[in-house]
Amino acid sequence: IKEKLDKISLVLKEKNEISFLHSGHLGDIINSLPLIKEVAKNKKCKLFIEANKPLPYHLQDLNLPFGKYYLTESSIKKMIPLLSKQTYIEKVDIFNNQNIDIDLNLFREMPINFNIDSVRWYFHITGIHGELDKPYLINIGNHEIKEKIIIVRTKRRRNDLINYNFLNNYNDLLFLGLENEYKDLKKEIPNLEFYDCKNFLEMAEIIKSSKFFLGNLCFGYSIAEALKVPRLLETNSEFSSMYPTGKNAYEFYFQTHFEKWFNYLYYL
Repeated sequence: IKEKLDKISLVLKEKNEISFLHSGHLGDIINSLPLIKEVAKNKKCKLFIEANKPLPYHLQDLNLPFGKYYLTESSIKKMIPLLSKQTYIEKVDIFNNQNIDIDLNLFREMPINFNIDSVRWYFHITGIHGELDKPYLINIGNHEIKEKIIIVRTKRRRNDLINYNFLNNYNDLLFLGLENEYKDLKKEIPNLEFYDCKNFLEMAEIIKSSKFFLGNLCFGYSIAEALKVPRLLETNSEFSSMYPTGKNAYEFYFQTHFEKWFNYLYYL
């Protein structure tokens, strides 16, 4: 690890153009942006994303959206319009054996506790700290779908101590994400609506235009955190690798706090 870290430090010192590689997951790519944004203050930055990199065998039986892979090519194509809006990244493309200066996947090899804030994984690779209180998804326009309470709740990393039944007392609830996850949550919230985004740029536009965001640890929450919209994170004790940072950003573990902070953001 030390040899790889020393090489990264040398590259950052000597080169004026830095090429980054990431292989996913989707949220991990978003969480690497504070680091890239900081490096881009003094360097030209390019980001290449690898398709069809196999997950470790022991993770392939989990309920992940891309089966045995971190990312598929089709998911990267949905991501590129969003990342191409980031003016601090000179180029975004699918990885095809381009020369790479910094492999951001190195965090998977590091002897660290992965329950630390995942945006900081990349700070530990480079020794460079980005600004976490400011948006790092920028240049995102508004969407015609606006003032909704946007919900993304995956089947993984749920908190079994809480339920969403009380949301039936509220209107304008819109679910983004996978349709099967929407159908599962609709059992608790019959008045929940669904929207199928054409790509992840549209997803970010809807979240930016929302009243606030609610979700568990997932790609949708990574977008909300990066945009710094009002947001509420369902956390759990098994894996909590993101921490709300900035204004109107809250998390909950127990039902009473869930209802308290939801009500606060609703009437904000």
